[in-house]
Amino acid sequence: MNEDNSTKASFNWYPGHMAKTKKQIIEDLKLIDIVVELLDARIPNSSRNPVMNEIIKDKKKIVVLNKSDLSDTTENQKWLNYYKLNKVVAVCTDSNSGKGIQNMIKEIESMMQEEIDEYAQKGRVGRKIRVMVLGIPNVGKSSFINKIAKRNTAEVANRPGVTRKKQWIRLNDKIELLDTPGVLWPKFESEEVALNLAYTGTIKDDIIDITEVAFQLLKYLLDNCKEKVIERYKLDECEIDKILNNPQDENLNKYEIMQMIGKKRGALVSGGMVDDEKTAKIIIEDFRKCRIGKITLEKVK
Repeated sequence: MNEDNSTKASFNWYPGHMAKTKKQIIEDLKLIDIVVELLDARIPNSSRNPVMNEIIKDKKKIVVLNKSDLSDTTENQKWLNYYKLNKVVAVCTDSNSGKGIQNMIKEIESMMQEEIDEYAQKGRVGRKIRVMVLGIPNVGKSSFINKIAKRNTAEVANRPGVTRKKQWIRLNDKIELLDTPGVLWPKFESEEVALNLAYTGTIKDDIIDITEVAFQLLKYLLDNCKEKVIERYKLDECEIDKILNNPQDENLNKYEIMQMIGKKRGALVSGGMVDDEKTAKIIIEDFRKCRIGKITLEKVK
């Protein structure tokens, strides 16, 4: 485990198909009225592809904070307020329950009402609102589209970037959706962004050092929501505080707590030693499945 406070994780994930997808999106935008940009409510900044602003340009846009069932409710509202202050239409959604979906549909229709009236005046009564759904891999785009269309129209799997084929989906008598494959960008702005994408599963587990990533996640959780970690792993709060206040490198203190979690969860190898990789997988999975609690990693500044 790194004894240095800085992270050493390094990621390079830009498969060739993503460059091709970006080119196709630029071409398809000529057909589009509104772009729906899907973000992960736990990491609204890190889950935004910075290249998309250049591509979208002056198209109408709605920001959708998806997976809001996994993020802190108070922080969700703060993000909605932030977007409102910046004159960006934003809604929170949960693709599993469908919460927020109808709000998004209303926003689409409201945003296009003036154009719809103009079309009607010109006799183009049946003209559909064409919406493109954009989002990076694993932001829940396929599940979102399946829920909004009320049928299994988009291919879903637990692998980032599994959506491959372009497809138009009739949402109702007014709206058609265009699904697109998830697109990452060639270079992440910071290690923090890369780590956030690794925590949430956007960057595939098989190309990261999962032990290091889980350790960095645990460090964040202990600094920002220690009580949730203590509750999830049935740790003794006084003992945890004593370890954290130990006058040695903070990484050693937090690694000791990671070892405690491994022992608690039976992540052991022969001889009773803690299996760091198995412990790491437990922590990562618990975070992703909201077993530690509703957590927002990126807060409004």
